[in-house]
Amino acid sequence: MQTRPLRADAKRNRDRLLAVAVRAFSQDGPDVPLDAIAREAGVGIGTLYRHFPTRDALVEAVFRDTVDASCSRGEELLVSDDPASALTAWLREQMRQSSVCRGLAAEAMIMMLDEQGCGASNACDALHDIGARLLRRAQESGAVRADTEIDDLIRLVNAIGFATEGAPDRERQSDRLFDLMMEGLRSS
Repeated sequence: MQTRPLRADAKRNRDRLLAVAVRAFSQDGPDVPLDAIAREAGVGIGTLYRHFPTRDALVEAVFRDTVDASCSRGEELLVSDDPASALTAWLREQMRQSSVCRGLAAEAMIMMLDEQGCGASNACDALHDIGARLLRRAQESGAVRADTEIDDLIRLVNAIGFATEGAPDRERQSDRLFDLMMEGLRSS
């Protein structure tokens, strides 16, 4: 079954709802009231439910949108003249996204694993692949230690996000820890 493309106004509403949901889930977790998301997006609750019939549908859409944006950004960075800076920029963005993904990942992955032909592992595999390609370029340029693996880096940036989650100066602390991590990755 082929779906019709959304009208321009419907697409704007959907995009606004996703953007507001990303912020709301990042700040308050996946249990934030849906009417608050609709209100902040400037639409009625009926419009939210037309696009996302259930909370699970919205959670999944936010998770997929976050992963897709990270993969697209990684593709852009793959053509950078400075592979080390490209890897650093992508990892920093992953750290910033970790608060959104942490609250949604388990819930979204369970839902997507139930879908036929498209599991969460597909989305995570794409993210893993782009990160590995960015890392490989940085290693080949001699800027990053050869013994570094992408799984290590993803765990580290998520750990930094988790460790600074409740801090009043979260961004400053996470940036400081991130810089320390990146310093440790430099090849001698």
